[in-house]
Amino acid sequence: MKSPEERQDSRLMRQMFDTIAPRYDFISRVFSFGLDRRWKRLSVARAALPENASVLDLACGTGDISQLVIERLPGATVIAADITELMLRLARARGLKNAVCSDAACLPFAGNSFDCVFIGYGLRNFPDLKAAVQEIKRVTRPGGLIVSIDFFLPSNAVLREIYLAYLYAQGAVWGLLLHGRARVYTYIPDSLRSFLSMRDFSALLEDSGYVRVATRSYFFGGIGQHWAVKK
Repeated sequence: MKSPEERQDSRLMRQMFDTIAPRYDFISRVFSFGLDRRWKRLSVARAALPENASVLDLACGTGDISQLVIERLPGATVIAADITELMLRLARARGLKNAVCSDAACLPFAGNSFDCVFIGYGLRNFPDLKAAVQEIKRVTRPGGLIVSIDFFLPSNAVLREIYLAYLYAQGAVWGLLLHGRARVYTYIPDSLRSFLSMRDFSALLEDSGYVRVATRSYFFGGIGQHWAVKK
């Protein structure tokens, strides 16, 4: 059972993503200098899944990772999950039939259900990251994968402050232009200030029972990809 604080966090998260959902894909491209799609393709390609894989796209947004999996593996079973119903409606509009409203802290799936769980830019938004990783591990089959791409804190203190300042300025500009409110997209640097570095997340995965953790870093560790195997 979630605490009152976690329930409040989930409610506020839903409200925020309801606001940004129609512009979500555009903002992902802007903040990544147009590289977001390429990174996600690499996440899927490097997972090396079987043709009939069972895949969960967690914190799916509008379902672009799900689409990439289906394009690469037409025989795969892909379920897209998100806490925001508007995001899911956009995912269904792209043709994704298996789209369910679900919280990462309490996934409505049996243990050992998936060959791979993808998380695209969702890690920072989980109220309890360690508990979410354990829940992801529960629904992943032994030998299955967790694959993520997200913003992280650069390890270098000077680069960290420059990066956060850039994200804040970029977010404020686009928040004003698209919504008339500067703080709409400054949630990214705000969520990062108390988040992890790539190295810290790798350690969390290993402590949670994952092995063969592989990473790829961009923007001096400000964006990172992880692939790890459940023991």
